[in-house]
Amino acid sequence: MHFKYFEWDERFANPNGKTPFDTLWDLFQQLLTISSGDVSQALKWLTELDNEYDITGQFDDGYSLGDFIDELKERGYIDKDREGSGFIMTKKTERSIRKRSLEEVFKNLEKGGLGSHKSPHTGRGLERQPETRKWTQGDDIGQIDSVGTMLNMLNHSSIDAFNLQEDDLEVYETDHYTSVATVLLIDLSHSMILYGEDRITPAKRVAMALSELIINNYAKDSLDIVAFGNEAWQIAVDDLPYLKVGPYHTNTKQGLEVARHILQRKKYANKQIFMITDGKPSCMIENGRLYKNSFGLDRKIVNKVLDEAVKCRRDQITITTFMIAQDPYLQSFVREMTEANKGKAYFASLDDLGGYIFEDYIQNRKKNVK
Repeated sequence: MHFKYFEWDERFANPNGKTPFDTLWDLFQQLLTISSGDVSQALKWLTELDNEYDITGQFDDGYSLGDFIDELKERGYIDKDREGSGFIMTKKTERSIRKRSLEEVFKNLEKGGLGSHKSPHTGRGLERQPETRKWTQGDDIGQIDSVGTMLNMLNHSSIDAFNLQEDDLEVYETDHYTSVATVLLIDLSHSMILYGEDRITPAKRVAMALSELIINNYAKDSLDIVAFGNEAWQIAVDDLPYLKVGPYHTNTKQGLEVARHILQRKKYANKQIFMITDGKPSCMIENGRLYKNSFGLDRKIVNKVLDEAVKCRRDQITITTFMIAQDPYLQSFVREMTEANKGKAYFASLDDLGGYIFEDYIQNRKKNVK
């Protein structure tokens, strides 16, 4: 590895304060998400955009796409593929795309729309409430209300003798922070790109943002990701940028089943499934074979999905569905499934998807209280 050093020149920055590399890098990451991690395709699109809008022509120092590609290699964002004829993303790029997705989702949320990561229950925690209560064995002495304690003591003390008793001790209530196990279900059926609407790219972007949020901010939580089409399969966080819609039907039943089995192995009091879908279950595995019906809502398939939703409810697993299609017929199915699970459903536009998921995740981590 080698470095090139030169004197800083303000011309290297564009009017928005970004260097030519930063400007192209931001656009390139968006294209990588849309291309499902295909570097060659993303570079092809970037070249076409540059030809049409003369992006590099706005840089005073003559910075070109060739310079950008060289810098991508030097910074470790892309590497040669096994054949040596093309490029692939590196782990560094995968992390950068997740981080960018997180920043983009938060940027689009309304100011003040997100709460802190706490439950509505009280207990040992990090944030004081104004209410106090009597001290009990095991309470954190750092939460003692000194003023309230002193007033209690003065009620049975005199000027000559202060008599502090255990019953005088008052402690602040604190918000109780809890951990949660989440499985994120992502629909990869063909309908996620039908009718000229790209639904999978926003879904991937939100999935990457949620994974980055949990990894960096809520280390005690767990996140597993399951993709589903004709079948359902578990994927790693690093696989998210590469997800593609396939020529698949929608096996919602197996998606929920795989998610439920994952959560059954988790030692968490709080378990939840987040499902991003366009809402229409159209297939299932029956006697080892794929049974499918793309026309309307097949009650045979729907009833199996409802059965799985009930099983999740019995295992105290809440299903939150993020429906990204506007068809009232499909929305009626989501409502039926939500009622069977006693879960929640959001009928979100693609632009609002991140806001719904993040607010629900952050504000609704609840401890089961007997």
